[in-house]
Amino acid sequence: MIAVVDYGMGNRRSVEKALEHVGARVMRTAEHDEIRRADGIVVPGVGAFPEAMRRLRAAGLDEAIAEQARAGVPVLGLCLGMQLLFDGSDEHEGAEGLGLIPGRVVKLEAPGLTIPHIGWHSVTFERPSPLTEGLGEAAAFYHVHSYVPDPDEPEHVVGRGDYGGPFVSIVEHGNVMGAQFHPEKSSRDGLALLRNFVGLRAAVG
Repeated sequence: MIAVVDYGMGNRRSVEKALEHVGARVMRTAEHDEIRRADGIVVPGVGAFPEAMRRLRAAGLDEAIAEQARAGVPVLGLCLGMQLLFDGSDEHEGAEGLGLIPGRVVKLEAPGLTIPHIGWHSVTFERPSPLTEGLGEAAAFYHVHSYVPDPDEPEHVVGRGDYGGPFVSIVEHGNVMGAQFHPEKSSRDGLALLRNFVGLRAAVG
């Protein structure tokens, strides 16, 4: 069972449908007990980092996610959800994050290019990961973002895109993983990544 964390931001239903499409049993929930019972947790998100963290904290979902991550349950953050996994963000007034991956979220630097970065973009895989198994050396995914994670540890970087310069697009720190793009909007390869996550959940569980 995969829990899609519902804190009122992001395309939760689209993520839920994509996970169902690859064979997962899914519950879209804000209930702590349901999150604690899940075999895997997906944190979606569209919008601004500070507001997302305010909502997570107001509902106590930050503690529920962190507790399960520390217990070894696989956690996957998508787009803004990926950024929330980090220590904090410089977006707007700034905010502290879930602190599950060391590092901060910073503004995407792309001189002469349009921000936000919107559209399909190739991501090159820098090291093996269960998330990217079977996808070759690179794959194209659909991105929509103005900020990017800056991990403290280079070994946490799985894949990078390039938009006016390289940016981190996939991360993995043990059982905590994230994708800067929207796999649910990324056709075959996005669904393959979600299928890999569900398979990881099954292997760990």
